[in-house]
Order: sequence, then structure tokens, then C-alpha cells
Amino acid sequence: MKLSELGGKEIVDVKRAERLGVLGQTDLEINERTGQIEALIIPSLKWFGLRKQGGEVRVPWKHIKKIGSDMIIIDIPDEEE
Repeated sequence: MKLSELGGKEIVDVKRAERLGVLGQTDLEINERTGQIEALIIPSLKWFGLRKQGGEVRVPWKHIKKIGSDMIIIDIPDEEE
């Protein structure tokens, strides 16, 4: 999958069964040394428990369960909320 194909996908939390937002083209945290995606950055004004950074929520890559044609499914363990 190309980086450009990630943009515009709906992000859904599988446990809460709710939509969290839409991933934009620049909403990724990338390791400069390895080039790997480390986290998704979701613009948000309200979110439950996760680290807020200036109206954004950081979702580590390890919590992404599936990337489909229209959406990205995430599953965040209860202990990290």
C-alpha cells in the first residue's frame, strides 16, 4: 500500500464501535532513521483517555488491526486508555 492511499480513510475503534475521524495525508508519525510508520495522529477535540497533543490523539501502529479500502480498524488495550 502506498502512503498516499492511507489518506482519507475513516478510523474506527473496534471496542467502542465508533468513528474517530478521517486520516489526512500528513497525519503520520514516521521514524526518520528506519522510515517506518510509528503512529497515526488523529485530529480530535474530544477523546477518551489517550494522550492528547494539541487537539490530536496518537495511536501507536501496533494497535492497528486492519486497513481496508475505506477504513482503518484500531484496537487499543484497556490498560492503555
